Amino acid sequence: MTSSTPAVPPPAIPPAVSATATPTSAVTFAATATAVPPVPPVLAEVVRSGFTEGRHRGSLVLLGADGRVELALGDPGAPVFPRSSNKPMQAAAVLRAGLDLSGERLALAAASHSGETFHLDLVRVMLAEHGLTEDDLRTPPDLPLDRIAAEAHLAAGGVRERILMNCSGKHAAMLAVSALNGWSKDGYLEPDHPLQRLVRTVIEETAEEPVPAVGTDGCGAPLMAISLTGLARAFRHFVLAVPGTAERRVADAMRAHPEYVAGTHRSDTWLMREVPGTLSKMGAEAVQAVALADGRALAFKIDDGGIRALGPVLARALELLGVEAEVVGRIGRAPLLGGGAEVGEVRAVF
Repeated sequence: MTSSTPAVPPPAIPPAVSATATPTSAVTFAATATAVPPVPPVLAEVVRSGFTEGRHRGSLVLLGADGRVELALGDPGAPVFPRSSNKPMQAAAVLRAGLDLSGERLALAAASHSGETFHLDLVRVMLAEHGLTEDDLRTPPDLPLDRIAAEAHLAAGGVRERILMNCSGKHAAMLAVSALNGWSKDGYLEPDHPLQRLVRTVIEETAEEPVPAVGTDGCGAPLMAISLTGLARAFRHFVLAVPGTAERRVADAMRAHPEYVAGTHRSDTWLMREVPGTLSKMGAEAVQAVALADGRALAFKIDDGGIRALGPVLARALELLGVEAEVVGRIGRAPLLGGGAEVGEVRAVF
C-alpha cells in the first residue's frame, strides 16, 4: 500500500518531508514474482558525535479535532498489532461485561504498570476482592518494568513473578469479570472466551474498522490488529464519549490516575498529568496512541520496534498537533552517551 495524502498538510511540516517517502513503484524479483513492500519513511535519526549512525523508520497519523486525517506518513492504513495501546479497549470490555471498577482500579485495568510497590499492592487487593490469588494470573513471570524497582527486587533476593509482569492489573480485571459472570477462569485468555469476543467488539466499534488478524500478546492475551488510523480514531472516541459510558469511564480513570497506567518515571504518566484532558498509552514494539481533550489524536509505530525513538517522535507529533507544554520537550529528549558524557541524541526528522 502507498502512503495516504494529508487532507490538510500542516504548514509546520518542511516541504521536503511532508510528501510521502514511500516509493511509488514496487520492485518485483523475477525468480519469485514477489513485490517488495514500500519502505517506510525515516521518522527519527540516531546522531552520535555529529555522525548519523542509525535511522528509525515508521508510520504515523495525525487527526484533527474533527477526526479528519491532517498528516499521514508511511502507511497508517495498514494493520499493525497495537500491543498495549489496545488496553483502554480491553478495560472498556471489562466494564461492559459488568465489572464495576473505578478510580485507581480501573486505571490499573488499562495499565502497563512499572511494578512499583503501589501497583503491586493494588493488584493484590483487586484479586482478593474477587476471591482470587496471584496463582490465578496467567501472565508470564517477569521483573518490574521500572529499573529502580527491578534492582531493588533483585537486591532483596526476589525472582520473576507473575504479579510483577506489567499486565497483571489487566489480567486481574479479566479474571474478576470472568468470576463474576461464571465464565472460565482457566480459559480467560482464549480468543473465543466471552470476554475476548467482547474486547474484539469494542475495538472494532471504536476503531471503526474490522479486526483483520488476531495474535498473542506478550502477556498471553489475544492481540487484535487494527490500523494506526483506526487506533487514533479509537482514542479519539474514548475522550469524546458520553460521560458514564464504558469508554469515557476508562478515559476519565486513566487521566485522573496516570501513575497507575504507567509509573513514576514514564512519559504516559507525565503527559496525562501535565496536559489536562490527554489520554496516552504506549505499546511494545514502539507503538504510541494519544488523544487530546478536543479530539485531536495521533498514533504511530516505529517499524523496527526501537523504543528509544518513541519519545522524540511523540514529542514532534504533539508539536504538530499544537501542544505547547514543558513536558513535550522532556518527553522528546533522548541523549546518547559516550564515556558518561552526552555526545549525541535520537531526534525526530519529520
